[in-house]
Amino acid sequence: MRLTTKGLLLIAIPTAVELALLSGLVKAQNDAEQAEQWALHSKDVLRQTSAILEPVLIESVRMRGAVLKNERGSSTPVTLWIDLDRRIDHLVDLVADNPVQVERAAQIRQSVQAYRQWSDRVQDLLRTGRRDDLLERFRNQASVDVVDRFRTQLTAFQNEELRMDAMRSAQAAQALAQQQQLTAAVVVGSLVMTALAVFLFTRGLRGRLARLSDNAARLAESAPLGPPSAGNDEIAQLDEILHDTSRRLLESERLQARFQSDLARRADELARTNETLHQQTQENEMFIYSVSHDLRAPLVNLQGFSKELTHACDDLREAVRASSLEPAERERIERLIDEDIGEALRYLQSAVLRAAHIIDSLLRLSRVGRVEYRRQEVDVAAVVRHVLDAMQASIRACHAEIVVDELPPVWGDPTALEQIFANLIGNAINYLDADRPGRIEIGALPAPPGGVRSLRIFYVKDNGLGIPAGAMPRLFNAFQRLHGNIAAGEGIGLALVRRMVERHGGRVWAESTEGEGTTFYLSLPEAAKQVVAA
Repeated sequence: MRLTTKGLLLIAIPTAVELALLSGLVKAQNDAEQAEQWALHSKDVLRQTSAILEPVLIESVRMRGAVLKNERGSSTPVTLWIDLDRRIDHLVDLVADNPVQVERAAQIRQSVQAYRQWSDRVQDLLRTGRRDDLLERFRNQASVDVVDRFRTQLTAFQNEELRMDAMRSAQAAQALAQQQQLTAAVVVGSLVMTALAVFLFTRGLRGRLARLSDNAARLAESAPLGPPSAGNDEIAQLDEILHDTSRRLLESERLQARFQSDLARRADELARTNETLHQQTQENEMFIYSVSHDLRAPLVNLQGFSKELTHACDDLREAVRASSLEPAERERIERLIDEDIGEALRYLQSAVLRAAHIIDSLLRLSRVGRVEYRRQEVDVAAVVRHVLDAMQASIRACHAEIVVDELPPVWGDPTALEQIFANLIGNAINYLDADRPGRIEIGALPAPPGGVRSLRIFYVKDNGLGIPAGAMPRLFNAFQRLHGNIAAGEGIGLALVRRMVERHGGRVWAESTEGEGTTFYLSLPEAAKQVVAA
């Protein structure tokens, strides 16, 4: 049996006994209250009968005095009979549950009415001066008979009510005594049943709980556990959980040891891979640097020879003009020199210049990974102001509106950060739509609430030409020109931005809609976080 079931039974049994005793106590209390109410009810009935009897007796005495004094103007107020009738009605309401008393109340009402008729007849005789008839009526004791009958009826009514009151008082006393006995029985029974329930519940559990606590302590110390507890209640289940937890902990320790071994092995592999990648990166940068330097000499020679050929063409053109050739032949030779040879030389010089720019871009890309950053707290707002001051001519030329929001400081290299924002703002200016007013917004997203803040996200937003959706995957690749020859450059600006941002521990991405504009986002280390860490 489960502990909860045992506990509920041990609680339910004494509770049922207590409820039975309490129900008897409540019944006794109700009986006592009802008996007390009946006693008060009897007192109200007796008071009401007295309130009916007294006015009639007083009126009878007053009437005799008027007859003796021969007061012809004497009369009984009508309000007296109205008040008596109302009081009899109230008396009937009070004894409505007792048919015998209701009948007696009706007889009392008839007696009052009979006395009223007699009183009215006496008053008529007194007003008309028929004193002999009046005295004859008194000699016949008619009045005494009416009043006595009224008094007798009221006395019988009161005696019956007194008898009922005595009986109800005895019942109230009996109910009160029973209530006191039941109260004592409830108190004693509650104490006895509670003590018995505690004894039965705790007997046999102390040893099992002690063994359970010992196993819990052994589990906390990673020591072997004792034998499991017998039974199928909660203590046995908890002990079984402790043993299962112990087995799981041993298994997890074995798994942890194996995972740590695998982690150390993978860490060594990762370190070797990182070292290999670092060497390959250095080799690639050195290769790019060497190739760029090695290509400069042939380009310089090509550029020099092209200039020499240009001078030679000029000399040849002069020689042809000074020769004695026929005009048609001289014109044909000059056309060959100006159109064919000259155009070939111009294409050659343009190709040499283009190759030189590409070599310069390769050198810049190779230097990005080799330049050592001087990391410090950088005021991004000051950096952006410096970049905008340097681009004022371009901004005025395209009539662009520049909006700079609050920019928090970051931790990084000032020169690299200036190059990052210069490339992003320069692209935003270069690719504005000439058919609508340009607007460029530079700001930072709010820091996330709560948690550890390590990176802040900045953005450069424009309403320019936008980027085609198909070009987004190769946006940050080197030598990518997404809008033809709208702006000068070799297409390495965004590649440089990505390399510099990644070297700061952040990343850069873009969101764009063609024809509506582009927003570049970049995450950079927060200055406050770095200062605290330092």
